[in-house]
Amino acid sequence: MRGGAQSHLMRCADDSYYVVKFQNNPQGVRILANELLGTRLAARMGLPVAGASVVHVNAELIARTDDLVMQLGRGRETCVAGPQFGSRYPGDPAETVVYDFLPDEQLREVEDLDCFAGMMAFDKWTCNTNGRQVIFYRAPAEHSGGSTRLRASMIDQGFCFNAGEWNFPDAPLRGIYNRQRVYEDVRGMEAFEPWLDRISKIGEEALDEAASEIPPDWYGFDQDALYRMLEHLYRRRALVPELIRSAWKSSRNPFPNWT
Repeated sequence: MRGGAQSHLMRCADDSYYVVKFQNNPQGVRILANELLGTRLAARMGLPVAGASVVHVNAELIARTDDLVMQLGRGRETCVAGPQFGSRYPGDPAETVVYDFLPDEQLREVEDLDCFAGMMAFDKWTCNTNGRQVIFYRAPAEHSGGSTRLRASMIDQGFCFNAGEWNFPDAPLRGIYNRQRVYEDVRGMEAFEPWLDRISKIGEEALDEAASEIPPDWYGFDQDALYRMLEHLYRRRALVPELIRSAWKSSRNPFPNWT
């Protein structure tokens, strides 16, 4: 797969396909912890994220699969065995077409564009230091005679919490999707209020529950560092409205109809 983490598309034991990031990916092992924690928190907010799982890849499969390697500098390294992060692919790759870009005409057909405001609130809260990554796909519509509809899936939470640094260097334009079209219905803070309310209700217990799913290998068994980051994340909930206003007041102004 494309991307700095050099993910691999794999069919797993449940017969579903997953985009799998390995522990020895070039971006660092904490990327996997960020992916699982971020996806769990975004899902708790009701945002359209891909299903996340811990995927166990054994040494025998790696030894028999020449493509399971990481390209590192001038050489390459075999993928390590053990628990990896898996992001569920939306269907069978042979049947489901996935897009990472849509022209404006098709963007208007996406049924859950309002979730981009929610995802921006999430990205501000978690200090996603990468641009918002999204894929689009056609999902069968219920009771519609077999017609399909375009849906968005928010992917790649690896650079939340500032990637492997686990700190929060905020900047106005971080975490924003690069197409203003998705924010055309944002006319003020009221577009974010439902999402801000959901963030405010994610308490310490919910953070601990999500973090408990992370294999210790993914943060070098440094539980103190993990809990320091979670404590900071918990305190940041109240900062999100001001972080959104900073994005609005920036030179780019991602919200063309904010009045």
